[in-house]
Amino acid sequence: MNLFGVMDVSASALKAERVRAEVVASNMANAETTRTPEGGPYQRHHVVFEAEGGGSFQESLAGQIGGVNGGLGSQLLPRLGGGLIGGLGSGVTAANAVPGGVAVTSVISDRSAPLERYDPQHPDAGPDGYVAYPDINPLTEMVDLMGATRSYGMNASAVQAEKNMVSSSLDILKTLTASLVAPG
Repeated sequence: MNLFGVMDVSASALKAERVRAEVVASNMANAETTRTPEGGPYQRHHVVFEAEGGGSFQESLAGQIGGVNGGLGSQLLPRLGGGLIGGLGSGVTAANAVPGGVAVTSVISDRSAPLERYDPQHPDAGPDGYVAYPDINPLTEMVDLMGATRSYGMNASAVQAEKNMVSSSLDILKTLTASLVAPG
């Protein structure tokens, strides 16, 4: 991964967490919505994340070690022979590792049953006097929002740290080139 690859990964995470926070805000705003254009109460939404990138963990490891044409990585890959991945399960891939970043695959609706409350005066009450409300727990939504906010903040800090490293590298390079050019 190059120097700017870290920033790309953090940027993808920032986008994904922004979407997650927006979905949580939508859920909280519609916690009392009993009628939607589709009919029935609002359905809680969930964000589905997916790791970007591809290939297996073994291929990623071999590539990072220098597995091109006889490097240590090309010798390591046959020796792993599925043992490392076999022990961890098929879900471990390079897409789960840092190089890929994260993307929002979709926003899905929760199909849990609505909450029934007795309110015969409500315009959406059924013949029995019960109104169907969304099954949205404000505490769950706040925990999701806190998680999204903290993840967003950590990724923003990572971007800032990388910017500082690049700036420091440029300062070192300027000092180095100035000392090489200076008479003396």
